[in-house]
Amino acid sequence: MIDWRRVAELREEIGADGFVEVADMFLDEAEGAVQALVSGLPPAEVEGQLHFLKGSALNLGLSDLAAICQDGERRAAAGQVIDTGQVAAIWQASRAGLLGGLASGEAGAA
Repeated sequence: MIDWRRVAELREEIGADGFVEVADMFLDEAEGAVQALVSGLPPAEVEGQLHFLKGSALNLGLSDLAAICQDGERRAAAGQVIDTGQVAAIWQASRAGLLGGLASGEAGAA
């Protein structure tokens, strides 16, 4: 679900303080994007929100979230309906896993 090597790599690249800032910003922005998806966006905006989530998730090592967003992005581009509830569920699990792993120091062990 989480690529802890990527998390550790990002933390090393930008420093601990920078990492906290990036992670906090991502968590806030991603929460807003997921809520927008769940509340119902015009079809033309769904693909963009999924693209944003995918890129940010890849940057932070949230591989499951990135994968479902990539699939959703392709489906949205093809005019297909997206299961936003599934995206939201994976987002919640990814968020909990990231926060739990960071609190337990898992990112430093990668």
